[in-house]
Amino acid sequence: MSHTPNTAPAYLCVGGIIVDDIVHPDGRTQMGVLGGGVAHAAAGMLIWGQRAGIFACAGRDLPPEARRRLARDFDTRGLVVRDLPQARAWQLFEADGRRAEVWRVDALDSFVYEPLPDQLPPVYGEARGVYLLRDAAQLPAWRARFPAATLLWEPLQQIMVPGYDAEFRPALAYADIVSPNHLEAALVYGFDDPAALLRAMLDDGARIAALRLGADGSLVGARGEDALLHVPAVPVAQVIDQTGAGNTYCGAFLAGWVETGDLAEAACYGAIAASFALEVTGVADPPPDLLAQRARRYAWARERVRPLA
Repeated sequence: MSHTPNTAPAYLCVGGIIVDDIVHPDGRTQMGVLGGGVAHAAAGMLIWGQRAGIFACAGRDLPPEARRRLARDFDTRGLVVRDLPQARAWQLFEADGRRAEVWRVDALDSFVYEPLPDQLPPVYGEARGVYLLRDAAQLPAWRARFPAATLLWEPLQQIMVPGYDAEFRPALAYADIVSPNHLEAALVYGFDDPAALLRAMLDDGARIAALRLGADGSLVGARGEDALLHVPAVPVAQVIDQTGAGNTYCGAFLAGWVETGDLAEAACYGAIAASFALEVTGVADPPPDLLAQRARRYAWARERVRPLA
């Protein structure tokens, strides 16, 4: 990894810790699975050798195995334990890939909107890259807290609905990178064409936009550049769990951009990390032969990056 547990991490992930209770189409269940966008995004960074800090709320009954996993792979000095039931949800999968999420607790605001920037541990203050899973209203405060860091904003799924464009579009100027998925962006903007959606976000103030297209990969672009880049999804032998693959992509994309400054490289980082997420239940877990697998997947993805004029 890039640093020891006693040093300040170069990357920070801000969001919430969720526990998933998964029901598969054949009736099998997997209970108490670590989830939440912040953990998935940090795992995307881990795939590329970065042990990210986590600034997130957890509940008093966070399962011990989830605690151990967080401590093993991430810097948890920013994990804030509230005297609340742990945010937990049923994840109900259908045979055609559809997923329904049913929350099992009522008190969710602390896990979605907290902790706040003024509660940040000093050790995280010099992070070079910050992943932020928040609503538009919090972006200015986080930008002010990290004026020099590269800030990737993944908008909360629940805010990306018709009529939210009045809040979403002005907020883009506060982020360096924005990455909604295709459906979310289409709901906000009111049209469906991926290239048009990407250009709309850039026109509205985004410096870099990465539109996640699920099985079709991602479309990325930067302000001032005419060509958009399409990066396909990296194929895997079997898709086990799609939950969190988009968050994983975002974390890896951020690390890729900060480390290389190359848009195609960043998108490949994201696609590769997402492929590892698809192969496991819950948060991506680097396999023993990570470096070899990562190199093979990188070669496959890099050869297939295509400009979209």
